[in-house]
Parts: sequence; C-alpha cells; structure tokens
Amino acid sequence: MASLVGSFLGSDGGCLVSAPAELSGLFLRGGAVQRRKRALVAASAVAAAAAECVRAAKKQRQQLPLPSLDALPDECLFEILRRVPGGRGRGASARVSRRWLALLGSIRASEVAQAAATPALPDLNEEFVMEEEEDETPAAPCAERVLEGKEATDVRLAAMAVVAGSRGGLDKLAVRGSHPTRGVTDQGLSAVARGSPNLRSLALWDVPLVSDAGLAEVAAGCPSLERLDISRCPLITDKGLIAVAQGCPNLVSLTIEACSGVGNEGLMAIGRCCSKLQAVNIKNCADVGDQGISSLVCSATASLAKIRLQGLNITDASLAVIGYYGKAVTDLTLARLATVGERGFWVMANAAGLQNLRCMSVTSCPGITDFALSSIAKFCPSLKQLCLRKCGHVSDAGLTAFTESAKVFENLQLEECNRVTLVGILSFLRNCSQKFRAISLVKCMGIKDICSAPAQLPLCRSLRFLTIKDCPGFTDASLAVVGMICPQLEQVDLSGLGEVTDSGLLPLIQSSEAGLIKVDLSGCKNITDGAVSSLVKAHGKSLKKVSLEGCSKITDVSLFAISESCTELSELDLSNCMVSDYGVAVLSSARHLKLRVLSLSGCSNVTQKSVPYLGNLGQSLEGLNLQFCNMIGNHNVASLEKKLWWCDILA
Repeated sequence: MASLVGSFLGSDGGCLVSAPAELSGLFLRGGAVQRRKRALVAASAVAAAAAECVRAAKKQRQQLPLPSLDALPDECLFEILRRVPGGRGRGASARVSRRWLALLGSIRASEVAQAAATPALPDLNEEFVMEEEEDETPAAPCAERVLEGKEATDVRLAAMAVVAGSRGGLDKLAVRGSHPTRGVTDQGLSAVARGSPNLRSLALWDVPLVSDAGLAEVAAGCPSLERLDISRCPLITDKGLIAVAQGCPNLVSLTIEACSGVGNEGLMAIGRCCSKLQAVNIKNCADVGDQGISSLVCSATASLAKIRLQGLNITDASLAVIGYYGKAVTDLTLARLATVGERGFWVMANAAGLQNLRCMSVTSCPGITDFALSSIAKFCPSLKQLCLRKCGHVSDAGLTAFTESAKVFENLQLEECNRVTLVGILSFLRNCSQKFRAISLVKCMGIKDICSAPAQLPLCRSLRFLTIKDCPGFTDASLAVVGMICPQLEQVDLSGLGEVTDSGLLPLIQSSEAGLIKVDLSGCKNITDGAVSSLVKAHGKSLKKVSLEGCSKITDVSLFAISESCTELSELDLSNCMVSDYGVAVLSSARHLKLRVLSLSGCSNVTQKSVPYLGNLGQSLEGLNLQFCNMIGNHNVASLEKKLWWCDILA
C-alpha cells in the first residue's frame, strides 16, 4: 500500500500523476455524505428554533388578558345589559359579578322597556334563541319581600330588585334590621326604586345607613307609593320626607318612629302634598311639635281616619286641632303626652268634630281625668271602645259619668288604673248600654274585695267577654259577685289571680247560661280538679280553648273529665301541671276529641311512656309543646317528629 501511494506522490509531496476514476469517485461520495450531515444538522437546528418560537408565542398568548366584557367601561356595559332579553337572562347576568349586579340594579324598568322596543339587528342564532325563550314560562309577580337581620345587605337587596324587576317589580318591601358591616345603604334602596316603579309599601326598621338620598330615589322612582314606615333611621330627616311628599302624592299611610332628624317641616310637606292620607303614626320624635301635627290633620281632614301620637312635645293646641278637624277620624291613640293637660282633652271633645270616633286609647297621659272622660263620652257619640292604661287620675266617678253618656259603648279596657275600684265597675255595669259586650281589668290594684255588696246588684246580660288579670286583691268573694251579674259570658280570662279558689269559680260556672267557649285560668294555683271537672261537665259541648298553665293542683283527674265531656275542645294548655303518662293516655283514647294544640311544657311527670300515646292523638294535631319535659328524651322526640311529620313540635 505504501508503494502504491508513493507512486502517486513525488519526493517533495506533490502530485505526479492524476488519480484513477474509481478513486476520484470514492472521494466525491465522501464529500456528499459530509454535505448531507451538515444539512441534517442545520435542519434540526431550524426545527429547534421553530419549536422555541412556538413556545415563546404560546407563553406570550397565555400572558395576554383574554377578551372580556369587563374591559368595557360602565357606560358601554350598561347599554349591553339593558338590552338583555327576558327575566331569566337578566337574572343570569346578575350572577356574573357584583359589578354586573350593580349595573343591572341601576337600570330603570322604563329603560329596559325602551331597549326592548328598539329594533334589533338580524341574529343568526334567532331560531335557537326563540326556542329557548319559548321554554321560559312566565314568572309569578313578586308581591312582597322581607329582609331581616344579617340578610339585609345591598347585594341581596339589589339581586332581589333585579329578579323582581323582570316580574313587574315589588309591590311591598320590608327591611327589618341590617347587616352589622355590610348593611343596606342608599345604593340598595336605589336599585329597588329603579326596578320596582309600582312599589306601594315600604318599611325600613333599624336601617342606620339609609339617608335622605335613598328616600329621594324611592320618591322619584316609585310615584305609586301608598304606605311608608320608617323606624329608627337616624340619617333620614325632613329633607327625605319633603322628597316623598313631592314625589308620592298618593300616600295614604305614614309611620315614623324614633327618627331624630324628622321635625315639623317634613310633616308640613306631607300635609300640603298628600291629601289622601288616611293613617298617621308618629312616635318618639323629639323635634315634632304642634306645627307639624296640626298641618297634617288640617290638610287631610276629609280622609284622615287613624291617628297615633306617642312621646311627642305637643300641647293642648294639637288636641284642639284634632277635635275640630278630625271629622273622618275613627281611631285615636294618644300615649305619653306629658305636656297635654286636662284642658286639651276637654277642648278636643267639646270641639265636636270627632263625631265618627269609634276607638280611643290613652296611655300615660296626665291630662285624662274624670272631667275629661265625661266630656269625651258626651261629645263623641259613636265611641264604642275605650282603652285606658296608666291613667292615675281616672276614678269611679269618671266611669260612672262616662257610662251615663256613652249610648253605643261596647268595650272597656283598664290597665294600671289604680283609682278604679270594684264599686265603680259594678256601677258602670249597672248603667252601661245594652250593646256593652267586653270588659278587661289588668293590674288594677283598686280591684279588690269590698266589705259589703251593693243593695241592688246590676244584671248585665249583654256582657260576653270578661278579663280580670293580675289583680292581687280580687278573690273568691268578688268573683262570685261577678258570676251572678254576668250570666251570658262566653270568654273568661282570670289568669294571674292566685287567690281565687274553687269556691269562687264554681258560682261563675254555674250561673253562665250561654255556654263558655274560652277559659283561661293560667296562674290560678289554687284551682283544683274539682273546679275543672265542674267546668267541663257544664260547658263541655261549647268549650274550645282551656288554659291551665301553672295550675299546680291539676292532675290526671281533670284530663279524665276533659276526655269524657269535651267534644269541641281544640286547644288545651297543661303547662307546669301535675299530669302524668296516664292522663296523656286517657286523652289519646278519646276519639271524639280533636285537639289542634296541646301544651305539656314543664310537666315533669310526663315521661317517654307517653310517646306512643302522643303519636296517636290524630291528624288534627297541629302544635305540640314538650319543652322542659326532660324525662322524654331527644331520641323519643325525634321518633315522634317522624310519626307526626305534619305537626309543629317544640321540645
């Protein structure tokens, strides 16, 4: 081989002769291989570079924000959302984000209608959309909604407004309380005003963040508002009421309670603009005085039927205006009017304008005296019901003078009127009209036994309802007298008379000719099974409700008598009585007894043995109270709940 190579090369290494054709071909093939290798290397490099470019582009696309409607400004998104068709579409849009919800809440119902009337561009998916809309059944109108406590937030209120707006809007809205940190503000109220132009009733209780601006939105957006109830809203002032007066001329009922910013100017505006006002309730507003009340009453003299004034700095002048201009007033309530004197009540009555007054209630007013009471009876000929609470200047003489003039009087309620005695009540019953039907004496310390009964006891056959509660001096002797003079009683409430025993109750039971329907003996701790047995034997066919709560001497004997004699009894309260499992079993076995409500709260002798009998009380049972029956056990209550699934069980 060395010699072959040497023949081709000279001594100085140069080429002496040309190489044969085979050898040159060999060298040419070697070069092509090298070129192909270089081409493959270059192609792989290009592919790697291309892949890197693809990865870089993909990464860049991932970093870029996706196209979204949220990138649009509020004005553009507002125009889009108000064109969303159908209530279902707007409800779905409201769930996208709080921004969308807020924008939907700012759309007035009229703006949605205008958008719907605008001709739309051709839609390539029209067939699909139409099919989808055909499946959407019309929703029922939202008549009334209530938000309470922590549920009362702007977000929830706005969502409610959007959904209700697609159904014609809300008719009544009540917000009671507010979330401690995200409570209802003017923004939430604005959403309601825009979505419910036909709102007729609005109640705001304990909503401290709502101000005049929110009330102004309601006034501007809800011209049909008829009832406004504002309670403990410190940011609402006369300015908000003026806006309501100007925007809601159809207002018929106004209630304002404990709003420190409300004064005379707001009420004067209501009086000027709301001539259809029928009911006014102003309570505990320190800045409201004679000027505001007088303006209200004078302006609505033809329609104002109900007036309630409590805790105001008004004087005799306001009562004089009510007495003169209150020609349509049928219900009048006056409470805690410390600066109104006897003269105010006398002038109110003598003005002779309260000819249609039917119901009157006076609480803690030092101006109501015997003289004032006599004037009211004389100049209010239509008066049928009178309620006096904490009126310390009213005595027997006032009641006697009152009953001589009140010819159509039906109902007297006295509470904590301590100068009224049993003698005065008997005199009242002697002279009362034939239409008198009900008397209630509650916590009257003067109602107590008298040394000697009057020579001539009255006979009041018209009396149907008797209530004597928590009068500690009222004992058997007094009750026996009452029983003799009231033979037509139907409902008797003697709760809290701890001194009454069987001997006082029996004469009343025996003298009742009409048949007792409701009897409440709660707290009469000295009543025994004997009185209850006599009661159900004499009136078992008419009794519908019996309450024996706290009668600690009542045992299973009474339940046996009830199960035998009562056919119409629907409510029975045996709380804290000495009944046992045997008594419950007896009640359960009385198939003719169709109890709706049974209370065994605090009956320590009722145990788990009563559970099967309670389960057999029948499908008429709607309420069962087993609270503080510790011997029954939670697992037995759970099994009872499954068996009586339709019944409301308290345990």
